[in-house]
Amino acid sequence: METQKNETDSRGRSFRREIGVFGGISIIAGIMIGSGIFYLGSYVLQRTHYNMGLALICWVVGGIVSILGGICFAELGAAKPKAGGMVVYLDEAYHPIAGCMYGFSEWLVESSGSIAAIAVAIPTALISFFPNMSQFEIKAFAIALIIIFTAYNCIGVKQVSVLQNVLLIAKLFPIVLIIVGALFIGSEQPKLQVVPVNADGSPVSIVTMLAMIAFATVATLWAYEGWTNLNSVAEEIKNVQRNLPLSLIIGIGGVGIIYVVFNFALYKVIPAAEIKGMIESGNLYVGTEVAKRLFGNFGSILVVTGMLVSMLGSLNGMTLAFSRIYYAMAVEGHFFKSHAKLSRRGVPSAALISQAVIAIILVCLRNLDQLTSMVVFVGMIFNVMVVISVMIYRKKYPDMNRPYKVWGYPVTVIITIILFFSLMINDLMEDPVTALIGLTVPAIGAAFYFYFEHRNKKEAETEMK
Repeated sequence: METQKNETDSRGRSFRREIGVFGGISIIAGIMIGSGIFYLGSYVLQRTHYNMGLALICWVVGGIVSILGGICFAELGAAKPKAGGMVVYLDEAYHPIAGCMYGFSEWLVESSGSIAAIAVAIPTALISFFPNMSQFEIKAFAIALIIIFTAYNCIGVKQVSVLQNVLLIAKLFPIVLIIVGALFIGSEQPKLQVVPVNADGSPVSIVTMLAMIAFATVATLWAYEGWTNLNSVAEEIKNVQRNLPLSLIIGIGGVGIIYVVFNFALYKVIPAAEIKGMIESGNLYVGTEVAKRLFGNFGSILVVTGMLVSMLGSLNGMTLAFSRIYYAMAVEGHFFKSHAKLSRRGVPSAALISQAVIAIILVCLRNLDQLTSMVVFVGMIFNVMVVISVMIYRKKYPDMNRPYKVWGYPVTVIITIILFFSLMINDLMEDPVTALIGLTVPAIGAAFYFYFEHRNKKEAETEMK
């Protein structure tokens, strides 16, 4: 039975609770599982010096790190089931300026940029079938997709959730088919020893192995990225205090199992030495090659179809979740008022439309990849801040109703903070200039905060007169 009701907007409208457990899982898995499943394993193998056993361990570690983060978000989401998720937690745990800086960064670059990137990637994946497709046509296709999915999201969250469920089932079909085919047809016996060896055959030191695991785990986290977005639609989840934690744990855990089994299945088809040769020659799509060997030309079509459906699911899920971030900022009074209003169908139409406009502008820019990479480091900072928020919430609001609590608190939260902070430092060391330049985006967000604060005070003074 629902214990917390949705707040209404200025017109007395509220979000509609239409998303169940499977719908929540579909949003998480739909955003997480994209085309990366077919090639990200190559980066993990490279970073573990092609040690298959160690590579699989890294996939498991990446899943554990993600679940640890997920249970922190589960506690916050169940206790404070508000649209916008991270904006709300940052506002209340720290200061409204933190939520505004995060939300503005998402609106201007990161979230809109992710939508733009996936929209461009979809027609790009069709180039093998349409080799004469020009860059103009690719961008026009991408813009059309953004408009179509934005319009569809304006219809209502129930329809969006149904489509997300269908796309999840459709995207899992080719993945499961490849896994089953590889496990039963593959004749290779992959070596799964977990201790790498030096050139002279001696085992590497523990310190070296741990460094390899850490470096490779970062690569797996690219594939796990996306689970933080479910909290943004908390006000639209049925029985949210139960279903949000369930969706996070089952969704992240289920995706983790798929990633581990899928990569093991690849090792059953192609010998380790051949995989190494493929990757070093620049062919990272080991999953695609396995599908071709298992099913011939049908395998190629299967992979392309799977990638397209996966990306469509990601696009639909992101369009839904990201728009609620800007709604939350507007409700707090630190964004355009129109974004705090819901349509008759219970969706933030203005937020959806402005998000689409920014995404379309980014599609037209040439340096989209550079632009989005600028805020990756900043995004990690905000993720760490939200995890820390679990401890701040416990101290600031000791009597808050917490239907779900983090397992093993505070040890698990501290471990999660250390893990995420370590990954953040690793990213800073890898590309410090780009990471620091990325700080300019939330700085602009801070300026927005002060502008809206000044405007709100002036309006309040006018009303008092």
